[in-house]
Amino acid sequence: MSAQRYNRYEKARILGARALQVSYGAPVLIESDQTEPILVAAEEYDAGVLPFTVRREGEK
Repeated sequence: MSAQRYNRYEKARILGARALQVSYGAPVLIESDQTEPILVAAEEYDAGVLPFTVRREGEK
């Protein structure tokens, strides 16, 4: 199974959703020196640890 690639809109939605979770106190999934939720979310995204999937219309 190959890793899913996200377009820029999907990436923005994933980062925004994760940053909101972090800002409300969700546990951070990686070791990070960042304090801004969006930067934490970006580091998590780059590390590939976010448990998000995107279901596109027309795909199985």
